[in-house]
Amino acid sequence: MTKPPIRTTNSKNKLIIHTALPPTKTTEVYDSYWKFAAIRQEVFFNRISHKPFPWSTDPIINKHRFTNVYRAADRVSQYLIRNVIYNEALLQTPKEVLFRILLFKLFNKVETWELLNSKIGHLTWQDYRFELYDNVLTNAIRNGTIYSAAYIMPSGKSYFGLERKHSNHLKLIELILNNDTDERLAHVKTMQQAFELMKGFPGLGDFLAYQLLIDINYSTIINFSESEFVVAGPGAKGGISKCFVDTAGLRDVEIIKLMAERQEKEFERLGLEFKTLWGRPLQLIDCQNIFCEVDKYARVKHPDIKGNSDRQRIKQVFKVNPKPINYWFPPKWEINNHVKIDIPDDNALSK
Repeated sequence: MTKPPIRTTNSKNKLIIHTALPPTKTTEVYDSYWKFAAIRQEVFFNRISHKPFPWSTDPIINKHRFTNVYRAADRVSQYLIRNVIYNEALLQTPKEVLFRILLFKLFNKVETWELLNSKIGHLTWQDYRFELYDNVLTNAIRNGTIYSAAYIMPSGKSYFGLERKHSNHLKLIELILNNDTDERLAHVKTMQQAFELMKGFPGLGDFLAYQLLIDINYSTIINFSESEFVVAGPGAKGGISKCFVDTAGLRDVEIIKLMAERQEKEFERLGLEFKTLWGRPLQLIDCQNIFCEVDKYARVKHPDIKGNSDRQRIKQVFKVNPKPINYWFPPKWEINNHVKIDIPDDNALSK
């Protein structure tokens, strides 16, 4: 029989020591990690079931914008998977697919992709011309940003030497494609090897290389388990620092793996009903992302637990995006038949 967790409380740090996690020492944010995951996933299913707002009883989640628990279920990821990667009207050779992924993800903004598509037509590597793409983007920045605010992209100027950020990123795409990266990726044996390959290009540090790799892994260019390899981004490190006062020497990556391994036990321990993505449990990338979101969530829920940051506010307020999403995931995951059964195609929404 599993012993119930023993908890000791310190009035200053609100320590919770779980016998299941010796000798790590956790704060109350650790339990909030699992509660947040369950509630945010409940929001996802409540929305696609057409239930009225609010979709949760948590006022913080109702008020502020948080990404989906599963990265692939977010609006931008869904657009990438269905409209960029697996669009049947576009060329499906590995090089063309990689070109589209890079072109989309270096800006990470649907509106930028659609602008390029409207001005240029089908976006292909075989017909790519730097001057054409550069001119469209240069004109676009006069009317607003062409980059998502999800994460900061380095300008690349120190390597490529061009004045405009987007010009350097177009040159980065050229560099990656001209080095036959699609073929090199197809021959790597592990996800970490693929990560090292991507990280070798200028401006792609650990976090960006890993995020790009996850997007490439949605395609058929490579086929690795999302539970094979993970990199902790800055937000995840912040969340870990709030969940754990003492990691007992475990590295951030090991903590993320620990969360993935323990997910069923922790949901059960807390009496939480967690509905998976049609049978797909949380993967390492998802557990990493939840740490990012809990870092923000804890600013309001647990303001006295600072972790490695003094930030006290959540900047983004939630606003309903009425544009429907017909959910569709990488076919190799073998869950799309369940999605079509469970979700009507019309008026499906996602936060």
